[in-house]
Amino acid sequence: MPAQLISGTQLSQSLRADVAKRAAALAARGKQPGLAVILVGDDPASHVYVRNKVKACADVGFHSVFEKYESTLSEAELLKKIDALNRDPLIHGILVQMPLPKHIDPHKVIESIATNKDVDGYSVLSAGELLTGLPGFRPCTPYGCMKLIESTGYDLRGKHAVVVGRSNTVGKPMALLLLQANATVTICHSGTPDLAYHTRQADVIVAAVGRRNTVTADMIKPGAVVIDVGMNRDDNGKLCGDVDFANAKEVAGYITPVPGGVGPMTITMLLVNTIEAAERT
Repeated sequence: MPAQLISGTQLSQSLRADVAKRAAALAARGKQPGLAVILVGDDPASHVYVRNKVKACADVGFHSVFEKYESTLSEAELLKKIDALNRDPLIHGILVQMPLPKHIDPHKVIESIATNKDVDGYSVLSAGELLTGLPGFRPCTPYGCMKLIESTGYDLRGKHAVVVGRSNTVGKPMALLLLQANATVTICHSGTPDLAYHTRQADVIVAAVGRRNTVTADMIKPGAVVIDVGMNRDDNGKLCGDVDFANAKEVAGYITPVPGGVGPMTITMLLVNTIEAAERT
């Protein structure tokens, strides 16, 4: 029996409707949620991501500020721009689109964002809050993955979850969120000698390495939940994930498609973090 598809598109629409309702309630009290997005340079993919974020803000009734700068902008100037946004009471969330030009230290930039406006959840403090179980902003993509799993009604308690990937933005926080849900978690990566050994034991697989067909059907335990974070292109230029979807869906119990799975959730969870930031002030 083919796997049930977990639609990020449908879940995203539901969550955005809730965000819009909360934004309207704040606006009625004289406070409009505000998100500032900074783009430095001319990376084509970044332009698309930023355009989608700005549109998403408009769709749910947020005030948004889009600041675009040439790639020659100095690190010091960028930090000054962020400082001004930190002090702006109309801005509740700040996002600096990555990647940045090589002469700008991304860590320094992320750490310059005020803690209460770090809606990307990338700062050291946000990471520490996640690690220690304190409330705070969760990185948007793994946060979205958790919402996708929750939407199925699947109980993670006592289940074995395997995260394939160890990035600071997805792999590591994903593992911590799964731990918080009482799953037993294994993290695999490029240095793991036998990936299939681990994935075949998994009740839940989260694939986040950015390489297509990393997880094939024979690596999946029948009935497992498979969350595909990957965004790659196949030989024909078609968007695909890290999982061999066509064959994996015949084995898994639940699976996210690419596109239409994790992708729509990332911006949605950015909106969720921003509305929460506005509600806290």
